[in-house]
Amino acid sequence: MPDNVDTIRTFAELRQFVHAQLCAKESLLDDQFETRETELVMRGRTCGRQYHLHGPRSIRLGAVWAGDQNQLYFYDTQGERYSKLQLSHPITDAA
Repeated sequence: MPDNVDTIRTFAELRQFVHAQLCAKESLLDDQFETRETELVMRGRTCGRQYHLHGPRSIRLGAVWAGDQNQLYFYDTQGERYSKLQLSHPITDAA
C-alpha cells in the first residue's frame, strides 16, 4: 500500500491510499469497512473519481480525485473538506 502521495501511480494504489486515509480519519479498522468508488465522467471522458466510506454510527466519509488537477480532496462526516493533497505523478490504469 502506498504510504504517501509521492508513490501513487495507478488507480489501484490511489484506491488503497484513499481507503487508508478515510479509515484513519475516524480511527476505523481498514479491513472492516469498504470504500466504494465511482468514476466521474464529463463529455464522455473520465475526469475524476469519487470515493465513499460508510462506517458505524452513520459515519460517512468521502474523497474526490480531480484528474485535470491531479489533486485529492478529503471530506469529513459533515461534508466539509479537511484535506487537499497534490499528487506527484499522473495516475494510469496500468498496474
